[in-house]
Amino acid sequence: MANGPEQLRGNSEKSAESIGEKAAAEQQESLQAKYERKETLEDGSERQAEKAKTEALEKAVSVESAGLEKHNDEPSSAPARRGPISKKDRNASYKKTMSHIQSEMPPINRAFSKTIHNPVVEKTSEVVGSTIARPNAIAAGAISAFVVSFLVYMIARYYGYPLSGFETIGAFVAGWLLGILFDYFKVMITGKK
Repeated sequence: MANGPEQLRGNSEKSAESIGEKAAAEQQESLQAKYERKETLEDGSERQAEKAKTEALEKAVSVESAGLEKHNDEPSSAPARRGPISKKDRNASYKKTMSHIQSEMPPINRAFSKTIHNPVVEKTSEVVGSTIARPNAIAAGAISAFVVSFLVYMIARYYGYPLSGFETIGAFVAGWLLGILFDYFKVMITGKK
């Protein structure tokens, strides 16, 4: 009874173990081969990256040295300044900028720009803007004109009085004066414009 069930089971276990060992060995060999191929690819890509880096550095150095040589050969377009910019320089720069911008405008806009940027008109506008046409004064005049005109209209309509048309103008002037006085006292108290 050499071929009993126990002996068959033992032989089949031994053959299964040997087949499993062979498969594991084959799988390990294939993994080892893949790993070696990957290392060689990585070494190749590392070498390529290092080569590209070296070339880029060489190119940057050559471009930088060429730029320095070019920079040293050309005279500087603007003279070196020391100290604050003078009023004469500012005016010259302003005129140059204005003429450049106006040269790119259509003819109608260019004529209007030359008119409003005339020194006399600009100075007059600055004086009027800082005295008569102050924002608080204009806002107070507009608000008071609206409120007073509305109230006067409602009262006149209720009692049947005719309006002359001066009510809105008078209310605007009164509100404007209140706005100017407000600005004046605000500047006196706080010291800020």
